[in-house]
Amino acid sequence: MTKNTVTVTDNATGKSVDFPVRESVHGPSVLEIGSLYKEFGYFTYDPAFTSTASCQSKITYIDGENGVLLHRGYPIEQLAERSSFLEVAHLLVHRTLPKKSNLDEFRATIKKHMLLNQGILNFFNGFHYDAHPMAMLTAVVSSLSAFYHDRIDISDAYHREQIAIRIIAKMASIAAAAYKHMCGHPVVYPSNQLSYCGNLLNMLFSMPTEQYEVNPIAEKALDQLFILHADHEQNASTSTVRMAGSTGTNPFAAIASGCAALWGPSHGGANESVINMLNEIGSVDNIQKYIDKAKDPNDPFRLMGFGHRVYKSFDPRAKIIRQTCHEVLEALGINDAKLELAMRLEEIALQDEYFVERNLYPNVDFYSGLIYKALGIPTQFFTVMFAIGRTPGWVAQWMEMLADPEQRISRPRQTYRGPSQRDYVEEFQRG
Repeated sequence: MTKNTVTVTDNATGKSVDFPVRESVHGPSVLEIGSLYKEFGYFTYDPAFTSTASCQSKITYIDGENGVLLHRGYPIEQLAERSSFLEVAHLLVHRTLPKKSNLDEFRATIKKHMLLNQGILNFFNGFHYDAHPMAMLTAVVSSLSAFYHDRIDISDAYHREQIAIRIIAKMASIAAAAYKHMCGHPVVYPSNQLSYCGNLLNMLFSMPTEQYEVNPIAEKALDQLFILHADHEQNASTSTVRMAGSTGTNPFAAIASGCAALWGPSHGGANESVINMLNEIGSVDNIQKYIDKAKDPNDPFRLMGFGHRVYKSFDPRAKIIRQTCHEVLEALGINDAKLELAMRLEEIALQDEYFVERNLYPNVDFYSGLIYKALGIPTQFFTVMFAIGRTPGWVAQWMEMLADPEQRISRPRQTYRGPSQRDYVEEFQRG
């Protein structure tokens, strides 16, 4: 909605132009500068787009100053405490919290589509035994484009919803198959008798040689973790999905591009970095040494899993998952030196004036890595788990982008700083 304008004056020419201001429901309003180049001959320069709104969205709102995260207007605290992952997925994709009958139907449809085509499973035979699971996930998700290319009309809203369901369903099964390939174990098929997270745990850890019982504590913790990962506004992987999707590419290819972006250690790999940091610290006796290193501006060491680029106060997701993390560790009775080290590091950092003054509190990555480790999930698989949780957000953002009449193919501009025009010189004449 546009209510007022901002006048921009070029001091060099004296020319003034009014640019419309679009007001937001929450957060700062945005200045509509699409005609800036036409009026003044300038582009804006905003490295990493930190001050640029690339789209208008009705999905997620973040207030980093006050630690607020809303999905379709619902606070993350309420969703994490009272909802379920598939209910939140329905909320993101279908824009509403469903009635019981609608949610039951949504869950049943997800279960129906969790089974993978045998041809898709055959892809795993071509991967090396020690292939990184994110490499496998990205490749296999992209390969779905070859299996579902003739039944997709992205201009049709119903087709988009069916695609969203299929992607959410198959992401867990692909991830589990990648894990089994890592272990050299046979693939376990999904069961319609289990919940989404119960199915995932069963496909990950069950073996044909013995009965496997899904631990309800692990199932609940995983469900809550996926809720906390479900969407996070225009982060790097989500923006990548939108940008790829703006070309009209196959939606599975667009989601695969999000997987590739998430793989980066500065994004989805952050919880893996937490465990690597704990390995480097080694023991409780070394904590103070590394706390001092983190405070030293001349030392490159940083405490991973502390602070957040968006949240300038406490990460609201971390407040939720911290309690769950402590409950899981206590309930499972795990005696792990690394987990003990993490809890002691958390205790010291929360009381240290240096970290408190800078709002360097443990974030969601700090606790999610600890929970995954407690559940027996290997470190290199953490980002895959993140991808499963983030999938509903990716598909919801993709659907919203396609339905937005103002969206066109993404085409950022640049400021060129290379050589000016020069003439080609023959090889024998070059100095």
